[in-house]
Amino acid sequence: HARWTLKFTKAKRQDDGTMPSSDLAIPFFGYKSHVSIDRKYRFIRKWKTTDAAASDGARLREGLLDKTNTASTVWADMAYRSKANEDFMEKQGFVSKVHRKKPHLKPMPRHIQRSNAGKSVIRSRVEHVFADQKSQTGLFVRTVGIARATMRIGLANIVYNIRRFLFLERINVSA
Repeated sequence: HARWTLKFTKAKRQDDGTMPSSDLAIPFFGYKSHVSIDRKYRFIRKWKTTDAAASDGARLREGLLDKTNTASTVWADMAYRSKANEDFMEKQGFVSKVHRKKPHLKPMPRHIQRSNAGKSVIRSRVEHVFADQKSQTGLFVRTVGIARATMRIGLANIVYNIRRFLFLERINVSA
């Protein structure tokens, strides 16, 4: 069930100070973890596992959003911005705080840059969850089949939530 895809990353400045002419495309084979976290306490509330080539945007409408969450805002990166997702969030009563894309062949307007920067502060909490899973639990999925990958990622998410709970308890006791 795993698929090949390309991950694009910004090219880094070279030692002589020049920028390469193109960004980097890194081939990637495997699975993706899509998560919905609690903004305040950073617990993983819902997750979904897909192959690496699956589009991020469609996952939003497949049960990642949680109506029982007290907050109605959805903070996500540009991959989740589409007309279908915006309509879905509006119908479900969610407020979209999804990043905006840069206009094609034009500079990014200043007000959109500022808006995206503010959204990134909140959205970075999700990236911290992924970084924690990679560094602390050594999450590296090498399984055959989406069911096993889902189980492995799900167990890593549970371990993350337990570790997060213990951390919050420790802070609460010492405060």
